[in-house]
Amino acid sequence: RVHLVPGFIDSQEADWMFEQLLQDIPWGQRTHIRQEVSFEEPRLTCWYGELPYTYSGLTMQPNPNWHPVLTMLKERVEEFSGYTFNSLLCNLYRDEKDSVDWHSDNELSLGTNPVIASLSLGATRSFEMRKKPSQEENGDYRFVERLRIPLDHGTLLLMEGATQEDWQHRVPKEYHSRAARINLTFRIIEPDGAWK
Repeated sequence: RVHLVPGFIDSQEADWMFEQLLQDIPWGQRTHIRQEVSFEEPRLTCWYGELPYTYSGLTMQPNPNWHPVLTMLKERVEEFSGYTFNSLLCNLYRDEKDSVDWHSDNELSLGTNPVIASLSLGATRSFEMRKKPSQEENGDYRFVERLRIPLDHGTLLLMEGATQEDWQHRVPKEYHSRAARINLTFRIIEPDGAWK
């Protein structure tokens, strides 16, 4: 289940929030190692939450010191969605070259059928989804169903149910010049294994 809410934050308010967060969040670039080759993530990130968060084999340490603007946005998203979030992964796409590759948010700490509320501020970027192939298709993604959703300044995207189990998503690199975009992904995490 995917719920798209354009204009969740009106553009004037989203403007100053974007500038404030761009300036105040302690953005960092993480290094991955794949097949003994290290490479930097093509975006900047920052984690907020009482617990650490591990994805792609890298762990982000607990950071309970939420920025006041993030706390305010968390409360608004919670009021709208009915969920209570305890953590947040912030992503900064600096320009059209920054991206995130195909993946599902299916780490153990997120539990079964995780809820992720994704709030976009700044430049519009495409959010693409593709359905995972059936077992008979042996991992062949050529003919699967695909969606392309432009996420504008102030838009909220809520992913619920089996979205992470059945679909992958990405923010691809773009061919045309793009200004910076901040993406705030509110999550509910538990210590690994606590959901079982």
